[in-house]
Amino acid sequence: MRSLRLGIGFGMTIVLMGVGSACSALGGDDTEPPSRTADELAAALSEHSLGEVPLTDETDRAAFAELVAPLGDVPVAVEVASVDEPEDAAESGATATLAWQWDLTDADAWTYETTVALVPVEDGWQVDWTPEALAPELADGDTLGLRTQKPQRGDVIGDGGAVLVTERPVLRYGLDKTKVEGPQVARSARRIARVLDVDEASYVERAEAMGPEAFVEAIVLREDDALEVLPEFRRIRGALAVRDNMPLAPYREFAAPLLGRVGPATAELVEGSGGRIAAGDEVGLSGLQARYDEQLRGSAGTAVVARDADDELRTLFEVPATDGADLVTTLDPVLQQRGEDALATLGEGAPASALVAIRPSDGAVLAVANGTGGTGADLASTGHYAPGSTFKIVSALALLRSGLTVGDVVSCSQTTVVDGRSFKNYDDYPSSSLGEITFTEAIAQSCNTALIGNADRLASGDLAAAAQALGLGTDHDLGFPVYFGQVPPPTTETGAAADMIGQGAVLASPFAMATVAASVSAGRAVLPVLLPDHQVEQTPPEVPLTEAEAGTLRGLMRAVVTSGSGRFLLDVPGEVGAKTGTAEHGEPDASGSLPTHAWMIATRGDLAVAVFVETGVSGSQTAGPVLEAFLR
Repeated sequence: MRSLRLGIGFGMTIVLMGVGSACSALGGDDTEPPSRTADELAAALSEHSLGEVPLTDETDRAAFAELVAPLGDVPVAVEVASVDEPEDAAESGATATLAWQWDLTDADAWTYETTVALVPVEDGWQVDWTPEALAPELADGDTLGLRTQKPQRGDVIGDGGAVLVTERPVLRYGLDKTKVEGPQVARSARRIARVLDVDEASYVERAEAMGPEAFVEAIVLREDDALEVLPEFRRIRGALAVRDNMPLAPYREFAAPLLGRVGPATAELVEGSGGRIAAGDEVGLSGLQARYDEQLRGSAGTAVVARDADDELRTLFEVPATDGADLVTTLDPVLQQRGEDALATLGEGAPASALVAIRPSDGAVLAVANGTGGTGADLASTGHYAPGSTFKIVSALALLRSGLTVGDVVSCSQTTVVDGRSFKNYDDYPSSSLGEITFTEAIAQSCNTALIGNADRLASGDLAAAAQALGLGTDHDLGFPVYFGQVPPPTTETGAAADMIGQGAVLASPFAMATVAASVSAGRAVLPVLLPDHQVEQTPPEVPLTEAEAGTLRGLMRAVVTSGSGRFLLDVPGEVGAKTGTAEHGEPDASGSLPTHAWMIATRGDLAVAVFVETGVSGSQTAGPVLEAFLR
């Protein structure tokens, strides 16, 4: 800029020359300060890019985008901490200090500061971008990565600290698509599906849809089961078995419906998790594994890593994984296996069946077993069934409270009619116990007509109150799904009669009937406990069970074994008390006969058991042998 000499004083000329010199260096009066460029840079970096910020080397823009891409889903906030602008900034440039915060998790952030040079140009400032401006530890040629650190899933623990579910070896069977191409993909996938007995069409479709380097998993097998299919599987081109570990129970059937299973998260679980679960995460899919997944799964860790030109990997920042916490249960592994072995005696193709064992002294649930006929449902805990004559323990309590005594004589006829409906005893009821018999004998032999004949002794609600005193009909949240049964008020005389023998509107689960047996043994309404850490406030019965009443009920159950329908248990070690039960249900067959549920409950020492078979001949003939096998 030339000097202005228009009659103005010399001193003024010097001032204008000074201003003119500055304008020449920075490109004009409207030149932006370096802090504004720094602010624009910070705003762009907070969007994982360099935006439109002027750069000294335009190739840095694409290089930055490629470098930062692996962190694209991690929220980042960048602010300008300071701008160092020396007196000769117009020539030497300025330096901006950037404060970074990467929110790797909800609770953990990676924070640090970097510096970047701002270079003066004619009309402003350019950014001299370097990898060190992204992170201090980075250098030219480095690449970034984000690694998920898998937490150790918590175990499921049983009674006495026994480990029920823990990491056990498995083989993941599938197709390695790097070994096959073209039509061979479908051919190999089809053979793999046949060998592993998985759905052929869907597996072939998945194999063809996945990328050329994918491993298309077909099935995961326990190591022992896997050995049986390895020889044939190995002959398939591209077939691959990958060794791994998964949370598993001691064997496949072990309390499977109750404990549940672990597997890859479904799309629905990922979508509904609010970001807690990502595709590919191993999560609980059913049972206790699903309900307590957050506790068992823990939380994944994250590591930001850099790889240099020599392929050396280093960690820039790490959020360690938090391992899952164990889930403590009261299941006894020996009794659980014994229960499942007992149900297996029903044979292949058997109907749904269940066995529940409870320790009366503290309510600990020791076994919850389901037979193979239940198609994977936890019928032991949640089944809704008419309990049949096992419910006569409840009816007996109600009648005892009405004033009836065990020595009183009651009438047991082969049939009786209530309001036009005929009721009868079971088909092989002993004729020697017909006629005038004691109440004890009526319970021991399970005389339907004797109890129905005394139904008029009870007022509305008496039966429900007796059930409640024995732990049946009052719901409690035990930390897993349980059906405690129902005893609604009857609406007709025939309904009241049917209720007395565990039919009509009365329903229970095997779990509920095991609770009844446990309550008789304990002398109080037992609140079952499967998860000791899950606190439950028991709803007390309106009319609690007394020790005298419990003693009488124990005597009646003992009479079933010593002289009644459970005599086959008489030589089982220990003092066993029991009650058999048969309940009609469903639609009649061609002969007009209804199918029957078979039940049996029992006590021995500090053990109470309920056995249920969905369709059987009778309690003693069908459920009885299962109970005996368990007790022996």
